[in-house]
Amino acid sequence: MVATALTEARIWELLDEVLDPEVPVLSILDLGIVRGVQVAGELVTVHITPTYSGCPAMNTIATDIRLRLLAEGITQVTIHNQLSPAWTTDWMTPAGREKLEAYGIAPPVDGTATGHMLNLFGQDTAVRCPNCKSDNTRLVSQFGSTACKASYQCNDCHEPFDYFKCH
Repeated sequence: MVATALTEARIWELLDEVLDPEVPVLSILDLGIVRGVQVAGELVTVHITPTYSGCPAMNTIATDIRLRLLAEGITQVTIHNQLSPAWTTDWMTPAGREKLEAYGIAPPVDGTATGHMLNLFGQDTAVRCPNCKSDNTRLVSQFGSTACKASYQCNDCHEPFDYFKCH
């Protein structure tokens, strides 16, 4: 039995404490993968959308959601994987983008700049170095430490870094 009345607002607060296992400075709310929450009596349903189909972190995220809610005494939890609409980096919060950069990962570019990364439409997009803030960077590989990142190197500070690809 839950000690206090369950509210959607309280569930959202708890979900903000669930971290992405691949980028542990981001909560799942920062990533924008939580699509909705319903509370019906003691049953909590959380709708999540993977960052891409087949994302290996989704099972871990679902488990972490259950464990966080269980720690609050919430035992009736349903996790629903919502595949449509597909997740996009547009759903990331501004705070999440700032946290990414502070962590050393270049956040997704909003498409208004020009530079090196080809976006989905074949247009160049500048990727700023999260270390020295230079736009003088180069793509090393379209594939980074995870499928949602590309590898870059700064031509000014010479540091390698990941770029969280737009999609």
